[in-house]
Amino acid sequence: MPEVIRFPSRQAGLVEPLWREAVGDAVRQERLDRGERISDVAGRAGIAPQYLSEIERGRKDPSSEVLSAVAGALGLGAGEVTRRAAAQMDRGPVCLAA
Repeated sequence: MPEVIRFPSRQAGLVEPLWREAVGDAVRQERLDRGERISDVAGRAGIAPQYLSEIERGRKDPSSEVLSAVAGALGLGAGEVTRRAAAQMDRGPVCLAA
């Protein structure tokens, strides 16, 4: 029987975050910095508050159109949100699999 290789738990912060998690964190941080509610940002972006909540929690991977709408609702461009997410990805530890 082949040996099972266990990777570190995602919650332990030992592996690189998923892209959708990094994007969600960037969106949430900007929203909180601005002191806005999910429902207000979602309304301006034209999406359901539940969907924005799932994006912020890293549960949903938004399309480029949705990301642009959310970024615009926060007064940012989609490029700025992706730069912030990429910077977060660079800070995290990396677990490489063969």
